[in-house]
Amino acid sequence: MEKPPIAAITHLESVTAAEVAREVQAVGENEAKVIQQTLDSSRQGGYTPITAEEKAQHRNLNRKLDLFLVPFCALIYLFNGLDRSNLGNAQTDGFTNDLGMPASAINTATSLFFATYVPLQPFSASIGKKVGQTYWLGIIGVGWGVLTLGHAFIKTESQLIAIRLLIGVFESGFYPTVVTYMSRFYPRYDLAFRIALFYGSYAIAGAFGGIIAYGCFKIEGSLHGWQYLFIIEGTCSIGIALVTPFWLAKSPGTAWFLTENERAYAENRMVIDTTANLDSTTKLNRRDIIEGCKDWKLWFVLPFNILTSVPPQGFTIFFPLVVKGLGYSGPTTNLMTVPPYVIGAIFLLCFAWSSDHFRNRLYHILVALSIVMIGLILTITLPLENTGGRYAGLVILLAGTFITSPLTAAWLAGNTPEPGKRTVVIGINGWGNLAGIIGSELFLAKYSPDYRYPLSVTLGLVAVSLLGYTAYRFVLQFANKRKAKKVAAMTPEEIEDENSNDVRYADAKYTFVYGL
Repeated sequence: MEKPPIAAITHLESVTAAEVAREVQAVGENEAKVIQQTLDSSRQGGYTPITAEEKAQHRNLNRKLDLFLVPFCALIYLFNGLDRSNLGNAQTDGFTNDLGMPASAINTATSLFFATYVPLQPFSASIGKKVGQTYWLGIIGVGWGVLTLGHAFIKTESQLIAIRLLIGVFESGFYPTVVTYMSRFYPRYDLAFRIALFYGSYAIAGAFGGIIAYGCFKIEGSLHGWQYLFIIEGTCSIGIALVTPFWLAKSPGTAWFLTENERAYAENRMVIDTTANLDSTTKLNRRDIIEGCKDWKLWFVLPFNILTSVPPQGFTIFFPLVVKGLGYSGPTTNLMTVPPYVIGAIFLLCFAWSSDHFRNRLYHILVALSIVMIGLILTITLPLENTGGRYAGLVILLAGTFITSPLTAAWLAGNTPEPGKRTVVIGINGWGNLAGIIGSELFLAKYSPDYRYPLSVTLGLVAVSLLGYTAYRFVLQFANKRKAKKVAAMTPEEIEDENSNDVRYADAKYTFVYGL
C-alpha cells in the first residue's frame, strides 16, 4: 500500500517490525483520502523521515551502508566487468592471431556467452534467494574467477567457446542478486543512486581494464601480454569472492557493522517503505514466482530495456576495436578507452542522484537516451579521417550509455514491493543482456574500421526504446488512475482490508501507487 510516513512513530528503533506494519496498514478517513490523491496524481510514497532526529538517523544509516556495502559490491562488479569485457582488450594484443583462430571467434564466443548468461539469470537469482545471497555471490565469484584465469591456457576456438559458456553460467546470477540484495537495505528513492554507484563500476571496468591491459601488454616475459591480463584479473576475482560471504551483511537486522538500535531502525524503515509481509525477506515462495512471471509492467518494459542495452552490453565489449579503427596502436588504443568510460560513470552517478532526488525515472532515461543518440549520430556521420570528431562522438555516446539500465532496475524494484516477487522480476529484467547477443552479431570484423553499419542499427534500436519508455510511463499512469477509481468507491475499512489481505499481491493491490 501507499500512504505518508507515520508521524507517530518517531523512534523506529524502539518498536518492533510487527508494530510498524500494523500502524502503516491502518486506514482512517484521512488516510483513505491521501491514498486516493496519491493514486490519482501518480505520486508514489515510500519511507520519508519526518523529524530532524529521524532525518539524522536516516543519513547516518545510509552513510554506514554506503561505506560497508556499496563499495564492496562495486568492487565485485568491477572485476565482473573486467572478466566479461577483457576479450576485446585481449584482441587488441593479437589474441586470436596468436592462437590461430579467426577474428570472428570473439563474436561467436560472446554470442554464446550471452546465450547462456541471459536465460539463467532468474534461475540463478532465485537460487541466491534460497541459499543466501551473500554466500551465492561468493560461490559464483570464485567460479568466474577460475574460468577467467583459465583463458590464459586455452589453445583452440572450441576451448574458448566452452570457457565462455561456463563463465555465462556463473555470472548469470550476479547482477540481479546484487540489485535485489541492495533493495533490502535502501528505501526506493535512495536506491537508484546506490545501484548507480554499483553499476558505475561496470563503466569504470572499461577504463580500468584499458589501464590493466596497457600494463600487461608491456610485460616482457615468457607469456603473451593477453595471458598476463587473464591471469591477473582472474586471480583478483577469486580473492574478492572468497571474502564476500564474510563481509556482506545478510539483512538489515543482522548487519555486523550496525549497532543494535541501528539494526532495528534499518529493518523498520524498510517495513514502512515496502509494506511487505514481515517474513517475505527470507523466503521465495511459489506465488512470488508465478506473480513475477506474469507481471505485466515487467514484460512491457523488457523489450525496450533490451534495445537500450545494446550500447552498454553489446557495443562496449567491442569498444576497444572501434577505437583502434581510428588508427591507434594496440597499447594506445586501451589507454584511449579510459576517458569515455570515466565520463560515462560520472554522468551515471549524476543522473541517478537526480532521479532519486526528484523521484522520477522516465525523464532521466529519456535525456540519457537522447545523449546516446547524439553520440551515435556524430560517430556515424563524421568521416573516419576526422579522428578527433569521431572520438568526441564516442565520448558523448558513452556519457549516456550506462544510465538507462540501472534506472530501469531501480524503477522496477520500487514498483515491486514484495521482496520475493522482486527477486524474480529483477532476474527476468536481466534478460536485457540479450543485447549482448545483438551487439556481438552487429560489431563484426567485416565492418571495421568505421563500423558505420552496426552503429546505424544501434541508433535505430535506441530510438525505438525511447518511444517505448515514453509509452511505458503513460501506461503506468493509466494504471494508477484505474486504481484511484477503485479506491474512491471503497470505505476506509475496505481499504485497510485491501492492505492486509492477500487477494491481490504486492503492487497489484489497489492501494499501491506505481512510480513514474
